[in-house]
Amino acid sequence: MIPFLEILLALPFLAAAAVAALRGRSRPALAWLAGAAPLLGLLLLIWLAPAVFGGHVVRGEHAWLPQVGLSFALRLDGLAWMFAVLVLAIGALVVMYARYYLSREDSAARFYAFLLLFMGAMLGLVLAGNLLLLLVFWELTSLSSFLLIGFWTHRSDAREGARMALVITGGGGLALLGGVLLIGRIVGSYDLDVVLASGQALRASPLYPAALFLVLGGIFTKSAQFPFQFWLPHAMAAPTPVSAYLHSATMVKAGVFLLARLHPALAGSDLFFYTVSGVGAITLVLGAWHAIFQHDLKGLLAYSTISHLGLITMLFGLSTPMAVVAGVFHILNHAVFKASLFMAAGIIDHETGTRDMRRLGNLRRYLPVTSALAIVASLAMAGIPLLNGFLSKEMFFAVALETEAPAPMRVFTSVAALLASVLGVAYSLRFVHDTFFGQGPRQLDHLPHEPPRWMRIPVGILVAICVAVGMVPGLTVAPVLRVAAGAILGPQLPDYSLAVWHGLNWPLAMSFAGVVGGVALYFGLRRMLDLYAVSSRSQGKALFQWHLDALSGLALRFTSLIVDGRMQRMLLLLVLAALAVGLAPFIGEGTLPAWQAPQPIPLLGWALWLLLVACTLGGLFLHRQRLLAVMVIGGSGLAVSLVFVFLSAPDLALTQLLVEMVTLTLMLLAMNYLPSVSRPERVRWVRWRDAAIAIACGTGLAALSYALMTRPSRTMAGEMLARSLPEAYGHNVVNVILVDFRGFDTFGEICVFAIAGLVVHALLRRARMAPEKVMPGPPIKLPVPADLTQLLFPLTLTVSVFLFLRGHNAPGGGFVAGLVLAVPLLMQYVIQGTESVESRFGFDYVRCIGAGLAIALLSGAASMLFGVPFLTSGHAELDLPLIGTLELASAMGFDTGVYLVVFGSVMLMLSMMGTVKPSLTRRSLRGEIDPARRSPLTGGRA
Repeated sequence: MIPFLEILLALPFLAAAAVAALRGRSRPALAWLAGAAPLLGLLLLIWLAPAVFGGHVVRGEHAWLPQVGLSFALRLDGLAWMFAVLVLAIGALVVMYARYYLSREDSAARFYAFLLLFMGAMLGLVLAGNLLLLLVFWELTSLSSFLLIGFWTHRSDAREGARMALVITGGGGLALLGGVLLIGRIVGSYDLDVVLASGQALRASPLYPAALFLVLGGIFTKSAQFPFQFWLPHAMAAPTPVSAYLHSATMVKAGVFLLARLHPALAGSDLFFYTVSGVGAITLVLGAWHAIFQHDLKGLLAYSTISHLGLITMLFGLSTPMAVVAGVFHILNHAVFKASLFMAAGIIDHETGTRDMRRLGNLRRYLPVTSALAIVASLAMAGIPLLNGFLSKEMFFAVALETEAPAPMRVFTSVAALLASVLGVAYSLRFVHDTFFGQGPRQLDHLPHEPPRWMRIPVGILVAICVAVGMVPGLTVAPVLRVAAGAILGPQLPDYSLAVWHGLNWPLAMSFAGVVGGVALYFGLRRMLDLYAVSSRSQGKALFQWHLDALSGLALRFTSLIVDGRMQRMLLLLVLAALAVGLAPFIGEGTLPAWQAPQPIPLLGWALWLLLVACTLGGLFLHRQRLLAVMVIGGSGLAVSLVFVFLSAPDLALTQLLVEMVTLTLMLLAMNYLPSVSRPERVRWVRWRDAAIAIACGTGLAALSYALMTRPSRTMAGEMLARSLPEAYGHNVVNVILVDFRGFDTFGEICVFAIAGLVVHALLRRARMAPEKVMPGPPIKLPVPADLTQLLFPLTLTVSVFLFLRGHNAPGGGFVAGLVLAVPLLMQYVIQGTESVESRFGFDYVRCIGAGLAIALLSGAASMLFGVPFLTSGHAELDLPLIGTLELASAMGFDTGVYLVVFGSVMLMLSMMGTVKPSLTRRSLRGEIDPARRSPLTGGRA
């Protein structure tokens, strides 16, 4: 069976990677590549439409950790199909629009990569069939929107808006995580089908209020509901294509999507009714009121989005079947007219250089086509008849009048609906009048003109949909609305009509009153007030900043109590904390574990033990002479390696030996910037205190090690030994554990390893030359004969490849092979000096790390295509001429990723430790010679 949903979800992410890889191509080529992903996705959705419209749920599931209810489950029903169409269709139009909107200074590759990442995150959110998987994509939408909102990094408002959006929605994501965990505890599963079918049990649980408010916390923050609505207007610092996409089909729609998705499970209680409908009504009115007094076109549209999201939230809060249908209908309508309005605002900004309505006006003379399109879209937003907004607004009025609620609540919802309609007409009228009519434009650098035709086409397509839905809803939107609302309501889907004319009734009267009242309000405010002089301040932003400053101050005071700049004190606190944690279980139980009888140690074991003790004591007494101390500590590491050899653990011995070599090199590079002798400890009692703590910690570790080594041998190790060869096709059990049995742990570890290398790179690249940059000028003359270090590299490369290839069946593997390959290069850094190495080698370790992570992830995920869990190994035997039988395991692909990440991270960290920019002389650092040309071994110039 073809994995349609998996392919559909993968398309945006693959396109994002392709765009990033081909960032040097022309802008049209990148636009075509970026637009291909949503277009292909739409074709897949059309292919799956007959099944979805026939009432079936298309599924794709891959077990991950079924013991804890985690699976990579995708689920396409009517609601997900509708949202996926919105995400992909509007995404394709945004890609086309951005092709002409972005300036030459903007990186089109970076923009399209972020946009496709955003698209993929939203697509994964609507397709997720498991709540835990939904959470992953939920957070990914926050991260990708942060990148898009802050795309113009040179602008402070973009950075502040991105930070605010991430903090608010990230906090809501933490609340949602708690709510999802509570739902899983109540229901006993995170599978969406089980959760949606367990609404009665969920509402009857005493944990229901906590779960509900936590989930609503995530929904309200993401969809900018009161009191979290203040972040959305500040996100308008993003490029207009981002704003159009964020407001219409992604990010803010994620909250109302989740509200619709979990409606069968969470709705049906008074707590849900009053909380959701009340918050929605407040947001509806407040957003509409603030929109009237905005001077920025995008600011007005942002507050109108807040208002319309409040309308949708209020409808789902009312919870009647017709309210749910109206909520889904308005999600569709709002997405269409709001995307077109933002694009029109972007065209105005693009052609005039401003979005300030105080400087605009009379643009219908200069941009007649754009003006016509924007006016029609504004009328749809205001709910004028024969446009799509009118139909869902009239349905909203009918639901507000007929809601099954106490009389005060019914009056409250009806008044809020009418008031929002009046305010909506008013701010729509201001958008139209102050931009396209009246006097103007004023103080522009040049007279505007129509944009390129293909920049207007996305707006024209969306406006045409507004008109088509408003005039013939039965032929355009009715099937989609029925299948999407049916996915929420099931058999409770009511009979309704999408006719343009329902006769003279109260909803029509409220629509008429809203139009008349809105027109009267707008012109009344113009007569009574100078709208251009009214300033609308965001109290939410000020409150947010106050809380952020207070939290930062608290964290700073707490940190100052712990960290005072002295490494000895920080290490002391760290060791004391570890000692306390280690002692806590024994203090609580009051008894020590029962130790088994020890095994006798042969003479060689005693010799190794004495060597280890001697090197340890030597490091203690020689700690002031740093070079000698490093050499003695290296002896301790060598002794540990010999102990592993003695205990028949060659993998551990080889790894320990190579780690010691790399660590020794790191210390030598670090010592290049330190005095050769450390200062003596002046306070005697401090020395005795440190000695007591060291003895206590050493004794504890020795006791734990002794208890571990004297445990019974009948453990899970026997099961791994028995299953290694028949199931993972490997004789080397250690490597099988790393790349198969616990491959996910290994993947996490190499991610941490890569992050550590990238952090060192980021911290030191301003003071040191990044190794991926080639040194200027001809290669520097070597300070020593090249034979030793130059000839060592091909030999070590051969050994590295040999250890890598034999790792699945003999001591070796990707981790050890990566360290082996790094050793000769590190020796070159130490012996020849960093400038000499960089002038010849100049390798991009950052890309090496990225390639390694990608290979490890893709090779691990390939198993899911065969219906088995992530990182499950496969095996094949090839009969080759001359060579014979060649055994291959799919774990080798994952091990290749480990190999590249380890090599890249080690070399990135150590090269950054030794590479100083040529412009930074020793005089500028310590008043002496340039350390970049100095050999760590000799201390002289390299």
